[in-house]
Amino acid sequence: MHASALKHINPKYRLGTEANRVFMASQSYDLLRFGEGFPAPIGGSGWLDDEGGLDPSQGVQTWITGRMAHVYSIAALLGYRGAGELVDKALNGLRGVLHDDDHGGWYPQVTSEGVPVEGKICYTHAFVLIASSSALLAGRPHARELLDDALDVFNAHFWDDEIGLAVDTWDSAFSQLDPYRGLNANMHTTEAFLAVADATGQELYRRRAGRIVDHVIAWAEGNQWRIPEHFSADWEPMLEYNADKKADQFKPYGATPGHGIEWARLITQWALSAQLDAHRLAGYVDAAEHLFARAVADGWNVDGQPGMVYTTDWNGTPVVRDRMHWTVAEAMNTSAVLFAVTHDDEYARRYVEFCEYTDEYLIDHDKGSWFHQLDHDNHVIGTVWPGKSDVYHAFQSTLIAYNPPDTSIATAVRNADR
Repeated sequence: MHASALKHINPKYRLGTEANRVFMASQSYDLLRFGEGFPAPIGGSGWLDDEGGLDPSQGVQTWITGRMAHVYSIAALLGYRGAGELVDKALNGLRGVLHDDDHGGWYPQVTSEGVPVEGKICYTHAFVLIASSSALLAGRPHARELLDDALDVFNAHFWDDEIGLAVDTWDSAFSQLDPYRGLNANMHTTEAFLAVADATGQELYRRRAGRIVDHVIAWAEGNQWRIPEHFSADWEPMLEYNADKKADQFKPYGATPGHGIEWARLITQWALSAQLDAHRLAGYVDAAEHLFARAVADGWNVDGQPGMVYTTDWNGTPVVRDRMHWTVAEAMNTSAVLFAVTHDDEYARRYVEFCEYTDEYLIDHDKGSWFHQLDHDNHVIGTVWPGKSDVYHAFQSTLIAYNPPDTSIATAVRNADR
């Protein structure tokens, strides 16, 4: 579709129009209103249900607490009333009930009564880094101490400097490392390292993000741009991992198109921020475009209904056909970023498709927020994601398209106000 054809599309969905900016801004506000009830009585963030209340069966989870601290730190930078106090409540959970005072680091979860769930998980610690770096930008009390603590723990236990990747899961005492290695944790580690570098100027973490990116590109390019997700202790891909548990919440079988799309954006952000020469920059953007193209070809509108399938096999055939809201949120982000970098109208056209789908199927225009999981026919279900746990992916998708593609979103929002 040429640029002239885009002009005839509803401006509400067209990137760069005043109508789209208003639509995104209204969603930012509505999501923040929906999420205000996240603080749990014992500290940290609970899991939000369909109406924005707390689901006590889910307890208080570190990754959700980190996400909500990050979101409301950005809200504070935007001037949203009461956001700073909400950030503090999330940080109090990270400094309190979720923190392991005996062995350091953070439990993945505590029950609603405050009983810890055992283990130390890279994925959750990455979100502590994101939360504390964003809270630092928002000027919240104790954010610097929290960030320093989180970096010390991550450096000591999760970052493997020999290979340039993060390990995944320890026992609570950090005495036994699980042999499983995963790219989901490394994806959010990349996001976290870029956020820390942008917020603090510590370029070590940007360089580390680049090491992860190089591994991911090599694995994807050798696998038809479908990214292996699961690995053995020596980083050999395990392509049949969880073949008997295909719809796992964090470790699903096969390729995840949404992750290919999310990696495409993070790779582009890293490359733009790393001050590469033009030739090297073009190579990374090309890799990002390949990842995006493969993910969209495999996952978007491929099985008789609109939407992005959750997973495919290694030939690109859909496996779990449910639609997760985060995949389309990331598709909006990445299509906008790639359009900003390449000026290719194909990405602007894709943004329109993703935005229109979001408005029609994902946004709950009655109760607020976005439905987190739909089935093949785009009916709301909750087998993997019951309720509306947090607003992180949706909220970021209302902002990333209108901020510099080379900067983490919290820093970009802070810079815009200067």
